[in-house]
Amino acid sequence: MSHRAANLPQLLSEARRWFEDALFASMEAAGEQPVTTAQASVFAMLDAEGTTVSELARRIGVTRQTAHQAVHGLIGMGLLEQTPDPGSARRRLIRTTPEGRRVHERAQATIRVIETALEERIGPAPARALREALTRDWGRPPLVAAP
Repeated sequence: MSHRAANLPQLLSEARRWFEDALFASMEAAGEQPVTTAQASVFAMLDAEGTTVSELARRIGVTRQTAHQAVHGLIGMGLLEQTPDPGSARRRLIRTTPEGRRVHERAQATIRVIETALEERIGPAPARALREALTRDWGRPPLVAAP
């Protein structure tokens, strides 16, 4: 990481990018198909039973069109599929294919290795402190008076 960032949101964004860069490069080096950040976000937000594109867009924080493009790219790669929603004839659920589950499991295992590499670089105590701080309940976002 370059640490050009001046505030905590920028530092968190740089840290996420560091993990994504490591994950994407490692997966490609292992022979997996390259994916975009938006496509990787889709996997992180999918429910096991399937999720609608609208719900994925809401969870990721992007437009429905952006989520749709990411989903259809992954469908084209054979990693996701569309299925009818048993609760609504008008909706379709997005689910992982067996190949998508394999790739997702491999990505999760790769993330664990990257986390270990980070711990070796910054030390076990800072790595634990980072995880603890990020997993604490921060409560609702505050409404503050802008200076």
